[in-house]
Amino acid sequence: MTELRKELSLYGLTMIAIGSCIGSGIFLTPSLIAAYLPNVWFIMAVWLIGGLITLTGALTFAELGSIFPQAGGVYIYLKQAYGDFVGFLYGWAYLTVINTGALAALSIAFASYLGFFFPLEGQLTTIVAISVIILVTLINLFRVKFSEYFANVFSGFKIIGILAVIAVGLFAGDANLNDWSLQSIKMEGNIGIKAFGLALVGVLWSFGGWQHTSFLSGEAKNAARNVPKAMVIAAIVVTVIYILTNIGYLHLMPIVELSQSDSLAADAISKVISIGGALVAVLIAVSVFGTAGIYTMTCPRIYYAMANDGLFFKGMAKISPKYHTPVNAILVQSALAIVILLLWGTFEEVITYVVFTDWIFFAMAATTIFVFRKRYPKVHRPVKTFAYPVTPIIFIIITTGFVINTFFEKPAQAYAGLALLIIAYPIFRYFKNKSKQSNK
Repeated sequence: MTELRKELSLYGLTMIAIGSCIGSGIFLTPSLIAAYLPNVWFIMAVWLIGGLITLTGALTFAELGSIFPQAGGVYIYLKQAYGDFVGFLYGWAYLTVINTGALAALSIAFASYLGFFFPLEGQLTTIVAISVIILVTLINLFRVKFSEYFANVFSGFKIIGILAVIAVGLFAGDANLNDWSLQSIKMEGNIGIKAFGLALVGVLWSFGGWQHTSFLSGEAKNAARNVPKAMVIAAIVVTVIYILTNIGYLHLMPIVELSQSDSLAADAISKVISIGGALVAVLIAVSVFGTAGIYTMTCPRIYYAMANDGLFFKGMAKISPKYHTPVNAILVQSALAIVILLLWGTFEEVITYVVFTDWIFFAMAATTIFVFRKRYPKVHRPVKTFAYPVTPIIFIIITTGFVINTFFEKPAQAYAGLALLIIAYPIFRYFKNKSKQSNK
């Protein structure tokens, strides 16, 4: 039987985790966040909360990844803890909502910023977005090592570009553009928990992706140690980068103007450098393209694992004998991303739909650490969660609160995501019954 190759290094895994986080979010969502939280300290607070959530999640998942160092990541944790249906539900959500929706949003974002150079309207924007999905699909059909090189190059360029944005803001911007006094907090007394919750949608979209490394455990060298290390390193690096980037923005634009910008990074740099808009538009396009490539690479390993368990079409477990990649899983995922792109159409609608569903499963996956601590007390844990059980409890409480707030504040996207989860059960029963019959 053709198997996945263990070729991914710690550096490659870390760059994949960082690259999965740093995509379109930091270039687009700060405007949305400033609209909900028009105060510099509240903006800093919500990004720090996002970093705290990410770090506590990465520390929790680090132990889970060290216990189950095989392809599938969160799918494996949920399946082992709660049974086949919950594992299937997660894979189904990723295939129909989370990752395919993310690919659709990223491709739309790429087309939008390409429009900075070439006027793109209506169907032409859609055609460009679909072309992006097709191109990253072709790249990922080849050996995973090619995809690692792809991730390394694009992640490196993204970090260099963002550091340039930070440098311009901190050294060429004006710290007095916005009110950094503590008294400014009292002036915004009308900002409540709901506003923070809505702002977290953009923040968590921007941080989302660190867990993608766990999906590649089956192709990682020394997975039990390298996968957890990669997630924790990425969480810390990305948090620092995002905080500094937001400070840079606030040194270049007043909050009111920042909250109204449709191309924040380009507008901000243009305040200081005349050709800055064009340079940043290129940066964003490259960043988004790289992230779409990483997302196309990682998640098909979930569907591959499901198919191997008899919970999905057998063809999804097919590995290319030439390139050693799950070719059918990649193709099906990309096809569904194109369908979502055509159905939803806009970046703003898609990310709320994606983030709501995604973080339901983050909270569920984190609870499995308590299950495994009780069920397998003596199992070898190369990596243990720091400050257990406080760390996973913090992650679960904040994540659950966010999901509940989004459900009430953005019901349309929430209902759409939940509807797809509900119809998963009869589909699961079909594959389960089929698997039982084949084993008789």
